[in-house]
Amino acid sequence: MSEKVMNVLFLCTGNSARSILAESVLNSLALSKGRFRAYSAGSHPSGTVNPLAIELLEKNHLPTEGLRSKSWDEFAQPDAPELDFVFTVCDNAANEVCPVWPGQPMTAHWGVPDPAAVEGSDDVKRKAFFVAFNQLSNRIGLFANLPIDKLDRIKLQKALSDIGKS
Repeated sequence: MSEKVMNVLFLCTGNSARSILAESVLNSLALSKGRFRAYSAGSHPSGTVNPLAIELLEKNHLPTEGLRSKSWDEFAQPDAPELDFVFTVCDNAANEVCPVWPGQPMTAHWGVPDPAAVEGSDDVKRKAFFVAFNQLSNRIGLFANLPIDKLDRIKLQKALSDIGKS
């Protein structure tokens, strides 16, 4: 009997950088572990994925196919995947009123500074994306290795919140 694949939604305001990076990172881990399916969305999607996010993912041999900037409204529709976890990865989305997600998924805030907001040379911008990518990758690695089936909801919620502080 196979384990249920858990659906994870990463939220940000523009859905052009941090949430996109997180979606790709977790899906690359999911290919080997088969435990998760990641998605991303934004409260006010920019409509495009930041080219530096795509460049960084490709440089790290992570999936970019199908990545697109989209509204979180897509995941509040009746035909949307049932979500098990919802993580906000930017401060703006954490302070917004999120839709009511069917099934009451576990939620946590994993804020990461916005690399797309960094000004300066391309090298400065790339460094900001690399820092965000590393922070998200570390948190996602911690999450993916949690013994989810062995934790009650209270302990799991604490673990998810603690990951956002790392």
